[in-house]
Amino acid sequence: MQYRITYILFLLVSVISYGQVSLTVTPDKTSYSGKDVINLSIVLEVEGNEYSQQTKLRLPDFSKFNLIGTGSVSNGFIDPTTSTYVSQSVTRLALEPKEKGKIKIGSFLITINNKIYKTEPFDIFIKDIEKKASVAENTSKNVYLNMEIEDKEVYQNQPTIAVLKVYSKSMDNFRKVRNIHLPEQENLDVYPVSFAKSEIDPSDNGNMASQILAVFMLFPNESGYVDVPGVSASINSYSHKNKVVSNKVKINVKKLPEGSPECFKNAVGNFNVSVANASTEKAEVKKPINVVVKVSGEGNIKNMELPKIAESPDYEVFAPKITSKVSVGMTGMKGEVLANYVIIPKKAGEIVIKTEQFAFFDPSSKEYVDLGQETLAVNAFSHEQILESRTTVEKVNEYTNTFLETVNTPVLKTTSFKVKEKSKFHWNILFINITILLVLFIAYLLFKTWQKNRRTVKETVPSKPLGSIAETESEIRESLKMDVNDYFSYLENLKDNEDYQKFFQTFDELDLEVRNQYSQSSVEDFRNFLESSKGSAVAEEYRSLTQKVQIEKYAPVKSVEGIDELLKAIVNLYSQISK
Repeated sequence: MQYRITYILFLLVSVISYGQVSLTVTPDKTSYSGKDVINLSIVLEVEGNEYSQQTKLRLPDFSKFNLIGTGSVSNGFIDPTTSTYVSQSVTRLALEPKEKGKIKIGSFLITINNKIYKTEPFDIFIKDIEKKASVAENTSKNVYLNMEIEDKEVYQNQPTIAVLKVYSKSMDNFRKVRNIHLPEQENLDVYPVSFAKSEIDPSDNGNMASQILAVFMLFPNESGYVDVPGVSASINSYSHKNKVVSNKVKINVKKLPEGSPECFKNAVGNFNVSVANASTEKAEVKKPINVVVKVSGEGNIKNMELPKIAESPDYEVFAPKITSKVSVGMTGMKGEVLANYVIIPKKAGEIVIKTEQFAFFDPSSKEYVDLGQETLAVNAFSHEQILESRTTVEKVNEYTNTFLETVNTPVLKTTSFKVKEKSKFHWNILFINITILLVLFIAYLLFKTWQKNRRTVKETVPSKPLGSIAETESEIRESLKMDVNDYFSYLENLKDNEDYQKFFQTFDELDLEVRNQYSQSSVEDFRNFLESSKGSAVAEEYRSLTQKVQIEKYAPVKSVEGIDELLKAIVNLYSQISK
């Protein structure tokens, strides 16, 4: 009797200590026919707020079943007798047996507060089962879709190829399948390879014909078991329209090995990194140059994190424009991604432009590869050094270009004669420039002679009263006042016509006109003047705008949106500071 009391006490203590976490599984019945669906209910009940669930519910081996449906619901309540919070989670699984006989279902596992809780395994009995093709069927029972994945065990961010096939007893149904929608899921990146239909196989699955509808590539970005959702399509006929969905496929995504370098982000494959100077002119201090970082190879090149240009006190770097040339094929995703950076040197002399360290994981060798940093040495010159290094012919060409740009007329578009910098000297260009200068000089002399003759024959007109000095200055200032709205309209037309070279030339003319209104010759003096007269906010806006103009002016690729935003900023600022 004493042993029984002791046993009961131990039993009560164990129930009290372990009753706060309960994990149970219940089938709807224990014996099934071949056409029945096995429904399992897994209930997790936790009493108290001090318990923390550390893992998801881990399922047993279901290799003898097809998982055709799943769902879960969670709720919580406060027990009125103990005043403690009770959370309850119910998960339902729908299974389809693949074979008959006695089948054991293993334990369900979950970890809470560093302790593993599990259910007891149990047996179910399956009667005679009908053989079925492993494809998902639609409501009309005539067309089936099946998704096959080549490699069901891959690393995180490693690609695997999926093939979608259609099955039907009637080949006429194949032409009715349309509107294929590939799976969409947060932990999967899906890229189509081909939607070209293959030749029809008349006896691929017994008495049914088959045809390949689509081939696509999957990049799982999470480790663990990942369920790939079914692919959907529509079957159109004259009388009705049905939707058909393929089967789901579970793949095992292996976690990347430990010991990755600190610079490793998410690049999986085989890659190369290079950096190059895309500017043809000499690098000058405080003038932008174009630097291109190119990543080429095979892997998750479209969704991986690219190596950036490291910051340095020797230069200023701006956000890049990304362009890609990537092709998706049966062997993987190959190509190159270009990051076009605008960099402004801050000092004269040799500066070293470095990229961030870059590493990737190679699935073929199962090792991490650290490429380190890529460097680019650029020799930057000051403005004085650039002027000193020019030859006499280059100086003559520059003066000629400046003159032609300044004296442009609607009759003769002299800017079309602008001399382009070339490595080889041409005497013909020099003679043409000298001839144009002589013609313009003679035209100028003739114009002055005509003006002088006109003044001699002009009738004497009574002079207007001079008035006071203040009135005279006001009249002169009013006559010289320019209308910035004309510049705004002209800039708008140039933007619409995508004549960006003339756009930036017109902006320089507008800026020079506004500075002349305040008798400020240089941009730096004008910015100091704005800070003292208009405030530091307007001066900073002027500095930021001129810098944006320089960046867009020398950018390799000009976007319509960027020029449009730049025009809005020009109109807003110069409307404020113009007299």
